[in-house]
Amino acid sequence: MKIQLLSDLHLETEAFDPEPHPNADLLVLAGDIDSTWAGYERFAGWPVPVLVVAGNHEFDGRELDEAWPALRAHCERQGLILLERGAIVQRTPDGRRIRFLGTVRWCDFDVFGRARQSAALRAGGYFQRVMAATRGGAAFDAAAVRVEALSCRAWLADALTQAAQGRWDETVVITHFAPSLRSADPRYGLQSGTASFCNADDDLLAGAVLWLHGHLHCRHDYVVAHDSGRRTRVVSQARGLSDRGECEGHDAAKLITI
Repeated sequence: MKIQLLSDLHLETEAFDPEPHPNADLLVLAGDIDSTWAGYERFAGWPVPVLVVAGNHEFDGRELDEAWPALRAHCERQGLILLERGAIVQRTPDGRRIRFLGTVRWCDFDVFGRARQSAALRAGGYFQRVMAATRGGAAFDAAAVRVEALSCRAWLADALTQAAQGRWDETVVITHFAPSLRSADPRYGLQSGTASFCNADDDLLAGAVLWLHGHLHCRHDYVVAHDSGRRTRVVSQARGLSDRGECEGHDAAKLITI
């Protein structure tokens, strides 16, 4: 299976026209496609299945509990498959069954451990104020994001321990937030704000052959070896913002083969 991966297109401000790769079997949209949601309409009628995981900016200025069903319905109208704490099995051209697990996996601010959690939460407060989302009428602040993040992690950890029992051959995880500090943006180093972008999900990586993410406006493609002998490839193909030079080197036609 050949996967085309796009994220962090920010079509609410960016001039970018996504094109289907002629050899792709599947398109994955790993979040922050368009905060207005209008950009999702560009993927209607895409020649291969399109799996969507929402990003944090899909909820800018919105009430979270109202936005989820509305975004799901919007994606369905375009023929897109939105995954949030959800799974779907897709067949490869050679007949293998690949299970895709998808969730935003919000940041839990634990990536540096408990000793630095308070500082990470304070730094995260800035990003949540910019997002200006609510949940249940209250600000979707860093503390509320942490609660949601831990729920996402619990679901994902449980899904990754489920036995295949002949239902799938390999598992691919799609999150918006990064699963490891290995994906930290090298421009900024490991500072408290990094906890708003990366989680410490390194212990979950072994459950997947491939982990796709976005959120950080830089590209990553690395392999993590596990004691069991298994290996997990982690890929981010985020585009980012042109006025910051983040789009330089972005290859929208890159295919990821599993």
